[in-house]
Amino acid sequence: MKILSSLKSAKTRHKDCQVVKRRGKVYVICKTNPKFKARQR
Repeated sequence: MKILSSLKSAKTRHKDCQVVKRRGKVYVICKTNPKFKARQR
């Protein structure tokens, strides 16, 4: 999982990526290709 300051590029990497907010942190999750997972500081 990458830790990024901005998730703008991360959410456009793959069509299945979606931005999710959990416990105050912002995540990008991708069901079909889990290597695109990312988290915002």
